[in-house]
Amino acid sequence: MIQDIYYEDYTLNEERSTMGRTITESDIVLHAGQSGDFFPHHMDAEFCKTQDFKERIAHGTLIFTIAVGSTAHLINPKAISYGYDRLRFIRPVFINDTITSKVTISEKREHKRPTHGVVVEKLEVFNQHQELVMVCEHLLLTEKKQASGS
Repeated sequence: MIQDIYYEDYTLNEERSTMGRTITESDIVLHAGQSGDFFPHHMDAEFCKTQDFKERIAHGTLIFTIAVGSTAHLINPKAISYGYDRLRFIRPVFINDTITSKVTISEKREHKRPTHGVVVEKLEVFNQHQELVMVCEHLLLTEKKQASGS
């Protein structure tokens, strides 16, 4: 869906959530091949048995990618991704864990361009036990209806 949403249209504390997505062994293997990250914590079940978590864990970058993709329901020609800040992997995600994402508009701030503002979306990812597994801030550079100071 395409919809024009200007800086002024975003409401602080507005939330949206995604449906669940189960992480599979295929996801991990495919991501390892695409990223080149064959670290044994992701790929070697026998090695993992000797580690704290006792089983393979999904790449943090895989969880980030799936979480971000699952929240992208809308094409907004008035905003563009300005980047991600404060990315943290809180808990491991294992094969067969199901993750969901929640986005909350947490901040709106001015930008050096008076025609734009920055909208900060807090992205939280939870496992099937409602435990937080990842968090970050997505920055949207968003066009204003009217430039600041006009």
